[in-house]
Amino acid sequence: MLFKQSLFQSVLDRFDSEEEPAEQEEAAHRIRGLNVSFAATVPGGETPDAHRPDEAYRDNLGDPIILPKPEPESAPQEPKPPVMPKHLARTSREEVAAELALTSDLTREALQEKRRSFAKANHPDGVAAPFREQATTRMTLANQLIDEAIRRLRR
Repeated sequence: MLFKQSLFQSVLDRFDSEEEPAEQEEAAHRIRGLNVSFAATVPGGETPDAHRPDEAYRDNLGDPIILPKPEPESAPQEPKPPVMPKHLARTSREEVAAELALTSDLTREALQEKRRSFAKANHPDGVAAPFREQATTRMTLANQLIDEAIRRLRR
């Protein structure tokens, strides 16, 4: 402790004393009354808004740039309804089991890989909204079948 102050407090006091002149200097160089910016006019009396930055390049091109004409707007067409993938129609337990092709010689890792690949093609988040129920059914059946196969491996 220096002069009944902690070291931390003495450092803070020093910083406070050093900041005061900087604030005074900053205030001294500012011009009061010019709070807004202004844009001067360019020679010829035109405002800067009238000039386009790409005009400098047009002077060097030679030929004028011809912009394509906008196509007339046609009536907005309704989006076509989504088509259900054929595999989503197979929602029975037997069809999903046949698609998974689970055998007794598969390892746990192979079963998990089958689960991931099946989910990649059939997850409800990956299909259109009208077909999410079928996808959910297929995923539920596939998960049940794979879980049963994993339980059989433990025996």
